[in-house]
Amino acid sequence: MKSEDDFQYAVENTKVIVAPDRRIATFGSTSFRFHLVSELLDRVNVVRVRDGRIEADQPRIVSPQNFSKVLLEGFGEKARRYADSLEEHKLTFLKYGFQFRKGDVIEEVVHGALPEVIERIQGRINPAEEPLTAIIEGVDDAWEVCLLKFTVDLVQQSAGGNVNDFRRRGLL
Repeated sequence: MKSEDDFQYAVENTKVIVAPDRRIATFGSTSFRFHLVSELLDRVNVVRVRDGRIEADQPRIVSPQNFSKVLLEGFGEKARRYADSLEEHKLTFLKYGFQFRKGDVIEEVVHGALPEVIERIQGRINPAEEPLTAIIEGVDDAWEVCLLKFTVDLVQQSAGGNVNDFRRRGLL
């Protein structure tokens, strides 16, 4: 089992080398392709490349009156009071859902220094043809944490535009 330090190390050492050119779609699902590149710690100039997809479901509006019902399962009275205060202020939230299937991930071990491997992958990707592709540098034994960090960052980068899209359509 990973320690808190392992998780923190993975989060701090996740670098997006090539970011997707688009954000998470407001109306419809979005499929991002990723190449997660990580050095093997026990071997010199050996790199693991994971190639896979992350499916982002369409963001959903969570109204203030439904916030506490949806998001507070198992929380105590203080959390419920805080959620009630959010409801009073009419704050609305977006709920994002992701699907990650390990079966969709292809792993390959390649030889070369990490920067060289990243450069080779960049050379194979045409951003104009694959605008929803990312190259992520991460930590090998905690690569899933790195991938989750990437998805959280995607949500943060997309949320403002998604909220504006909902407002333009009169949904917020």
